[in-house]
Amino acid sequence: MTTSSTAGPRTAAKKAAGTNRPSARKIAEQLRVKDDESPWSEDEISEVRGVLLEEIEQHRVELKLAEDELDDLLRASGDGSGDDQADAGAKTAEREHEISVAANARASLRQAEHALEQLEAGTYGICENCGNPIGKLRLQARPRATLCMTCQEKQDRH
Repeated sequence: MTTSSTAGPRTAAKKAAGTNRPSARKIAEQLRVKDDESPWSEDEISEVRGVLLEEIEQHRVELKLAEDELDDLLRASGDGSGDDQADAGAKTAEREHEISVAANARASLRQAEHALEQLEAGTYGICENCGNPIGKLRLQARPRATLCMTCQEKQDRH
């Protein structure tokens, strides 16, 4: 795992790698799977944990960059005097874009941190809506998933 110059990712990595962290074997023994799936292996748990830690680091970096860019835009905007309507509109659109990028990075970061917390607690892979197992294949493809496919499809329709 790479480390960045910000304290956030290193802190998360240290916390996740700390001595209080349950072993992959213990987690694998606790996690529920669908009836037609094999139990989680230690290697699979380690891989998912690594992916989540990488995502957390990546989203923290993205969030920091977006927040810095937004700060720069807000500082540079001044009072807007002398700007024509097109300039003002372009600046507003750019600010809204950076706000959206920061919000998306923040939401993705929270999802990855939540998934890591669930993994460490032994509750990873349980649908937050119906309580059934989400499924290993889905979680390996999307480690931050919190809903089984049935519940996700219902949510997407609404």
